[in-house]
Amino acid sequence: MRFQFVAAASLAASLAAGTGAARAVEMSPQISQLYISVEILPPNASRMTICYGFVCRLRYIFDFTPGDRRALTDILNKGKASPEAERKAVQLAVQWLDRRLGPVLNTTKRLARADFRHRDDDRNYDCYDTTRNAVSLLLVLREWGLLRHHTIADPEYRGRFLLGQTPHNTAVLKDSKSGTEWVVDLWTKAYGEPPDVMTVEKWLKED
Repeated sequence: MRFQFVAAASLAASLAAGTGAARAVEMSPQISQLYISVEILPPNASRMTICYGFVCRLRYIFDFTPGDRRALTDILNKGKASPEAERKAVQLAVQWLDRRLGPVLNTTKRLARADFRHRDDDRNYDCYDTTRNAVSLLLVLREWGLLRHHTIADPEYRGRFLLGQTPHNTAVLKDSKSGTEWVVDLWTKAYGEPPDVMTVEKWLKED
């Protein structure tokens, strides 16, 4: 079951018209909904909106510095050899972004699997935030020409209550050669830890 949102009319009109930074990257309708639903613009090659505080209640405009781009380029270049190496590099890139933003957003003490029950929304991400942020970073990396072995697939959803699963979303990469889809899921990890990277098939069975 794919990730779905109800569209916000004002941003939908902006995206449809192709105005401003919204034209900067190509994306599927499902990925567009990530941004339309919370009325933020999608990323471009130089900036992205960071969502935090649960369902993007808090936002931070992150402009990539030349040093940021060099750091991420170095990380992704280590994944040139194969799809497996590239997935590891993407995992490290998402971890890098988490550590880069922690002191800026005051999320250095954020929890794994955070939700409203922890009563600390302002310093945490829910899975909607981590999904948007990971997809945004992947779009930026693609714009920089750093994704060589994967495309960006639509986010994935799980939440079968009979199996005890909590509703949960994640970003997804698709292996360009094999067609296998792989999740990039930071929500299950605490601050500074690498995200889960596993096949969608396995992830759908996880708790």
